Amino acid sequence: MTTNTDTTYRIKGGRVGVLLFHGLCGTPVEMRYVAHGVARAGYTVHCPLVAGHGGSEADIKASTWQDWLASAEAALDEIRKECDVVICSGLSTGALLSLMLAARHPDKVQATALLAPTLWLNGWLIPWYARLFKLVRHTWVANLIKFPDIEPHGIKDDRIRDFIRKALNSGDSSVAGLPVTPGGAVLEHRRLVKALMAELSGIAQPALIVHPREDDYADLNNAWYLQRNLKGTVDMVVLDDSYHIVTVDRQRHVVVERMVAFADRMAAKLTQKPDTATMTKIGSAVA
Repeated sequence: MTTNTDTTYRIKGGRVGVLLFHGLCGTPVEMRYVAHGVARAGYTVHCPLVAGHGGSEADIKASTWQDWLASAEAALDEIRKECDVVICSGLSTGALLSLMLAARHPDKVQATALLAPTLWLNGWLIPWYARLFKLVRHTWVANLIKFPDIEPHGIKDDRIRDFIRKALNSGDSSVAGLPVTPGGAVLEHRRLVKALMAELSGIAQPALIVHPREDDYADLNNAWYLQRNLKGTVDMVVLDDSYHIVTVDRQRHVVVERMVAFADRMAAKLTQKPDTATMTKIGSAVA
């Protein structure tokens, strides 16, 4: 059974769940293709709306990374009511929220699937002068600056890019998100990264990382950094025909295939029960 509202998706499946978080100034719509693809494999899927998103520019300006994380934690508690095993996944900033949940709730998060994780805005589209934003330390100053969502909008496919362009200009932020990212949200993203860095080496759950080689927002070195610094095992997938929004771009089917394969492997590993013969051997050895 699928339950959709204007801002969220919930698809009922088995006792293994996948929690999907959208990116900064995005919406659950950008996760819809992946959500339905994973759900068809039998998994319970929840796509919540992160706090401060889906509304006006003022809404996102009024939110902090702690608010984003609190809404992610609430979503984790909800899916745990239906699932014994949970894989937290997200796009860009959503991937960072997934890692924070894994760090702070290791008993509730059994694995992570990170899609174009963004620690640093350093892709080929980011202008050199954006580096000067690192000097900004106060929210009120940051909110005087805006980062417009410019071509190619993280999308390599022309047809999909045209759809996103029209959605961004429609004035309905519940579909494609905001056409600009306030500097305050970018500053909060930086603060989220700082908090995550302090906990990164303690994250021991298995991880899947899917990152495009030609990412226009976040260079591939974001993924390699996580691969080197996460404590658990990491599967790396590098896409060769996609830009940043991998959940809707040309290789979205590859994203779904790799996520399902990863989830299948995690489900088999985490839900298996020792057989009677094995338990007998263990008991005999102890005796």
